[in-house]
Amino acid sequence: MDPSRLTEYAHGGGCACKIPPGELEEAVRGLLGQTGPNVLVGLDAGDDAAAVRVGDLAILSTADFFTPVVDNAYDWGRIAAANALSDIYAMGGRPVVAINLIGWPRDVLPLELMTEVLRGGQAISTEAHCPVIGGHSIDDPEPKYGMAVTGVADPDKLLRNDAAEPGLPLTLTKPIGVGLLNNRHKQTGEICQEAIDTMTRLNRDAAAAATAAGLKAATDVTGFGLLGHLHKMCRASKVGALVHRDAIPVIAAAREALRDGFVSGGTRRNLDWVRPHLRPGADVTEDDLLLLADAQTSGGLLVVGELPGHPVIGHTTAGPGIEIR
Repeated sequence: MDPSRLTEYAHGGGCACKIPPGELEEAVRGLLGQTGPNVLVGLDAGDDAAAVRVGDLAILSTADFFTPVVDNAYDWGRIAAANALSDIYAMGGRPVVAINLIGWPRDVLPLELMTEVLRGGQAISTEAHCPVIGGHSIDDPEPKYGMAVTGVADPDKLLRNDAAEPGLPLTLTKPIGVGLLNNRHKQTGEICQEAIDTMTRLNRDAAAAATAAGLKAATDVTGFGLLGHLHKMCRASKVGALVHRDAIPVIAAAREALRDGFVSGGTRRNLDWVRPHLRPGADVTEDDLLLLADAQTSGGLLVVGELPGHPVIGHTTAGPGIEIR
C-alpha cells in the first residue's frame, strides 16, 4: 500500500466508525458505573463525558480515537483532536489538559508521518488553549490517533443528554454529510475541503453560547449520526422529537456522494438501529434517512434550545420516537 494514502490502512472504513450502537449497548448491558456522592454524570447516563464534582467544579473526562479519515496526516491529527475536545464542549465545559493516544504500524509507515499527526493534534489543542502534556503509544497493525481530555465546568451549568424537555427547539451547529465525503475520499482520493474545515472547527463557541443562554441539554453528533444521537438524547430525557429534513444543514458535496453510493457500513448500521424509533413522512425517502444517519466525525452540537446564527431543525415533543417531515 501507498504510505501517502493513510486511509488505505483504516480497515474500519472511511469514517470514524464506532462499534455499532446496538452491539455496544448489548455488550455493556448490566454493567453499572461506580457511584458516589460526587459523581454528577457516570456510565449509566450514556453522556458525552463523565463528570465528577471536586470542590466547586465539575471535572470532565473523556477519550476518543480512530483510524485515518483523510490521507493528509496533519489534517487527520487536527480532526481527531477537535473530535476528542468536542465531548468536553458538548457537556458545557472547557478543556484544560489533553494526552495523546496513538497506535502506529512502525514497520510500515514512517515515523515522520506520525510526527505530522501529532503536530496536527497539537495545533488544534493550542487553538483550544488546552495543553498536550503527555500520552501513550503502541505498535499497532493499523494507525489510530486521538486524545484523552480533561475539562472543567460549572456543576450548575452542565449540558446533559438527559435534560431535554418537550416543546423546545432543536438547534444543530454544523452541517452533516462528512461521513459520506470521508468514505468517498477513502475510495477515490477526492478531497472535500469544506468537510475538512467542518471537522476541524471547534465546538467551543457554540458550547459557550449554550451555557450563557442557560440551556440545559445537548450532545455532539458523531459516529451514531444525527438520528442516532438524537434518539439517545430523547430516550435519556424521556421525550420525542420532530425534525424537518429541509432545515438540516448539509454539505452540498455530500448529496453527490450519496447519489453516487458512498454510504458506509457504519451509516447503514446506524439506520438499522434507530429505524424502529422513526416515523418518517410519506415523502421521506431511504436516501433521506441514510443522510440523516450518516456517521459523522467531529460533528456539531445538537442543542435543545435556540442559538443565534445556527439553524433550528425541529423541536422536542412529549411523545416518544422521532417524526421526520
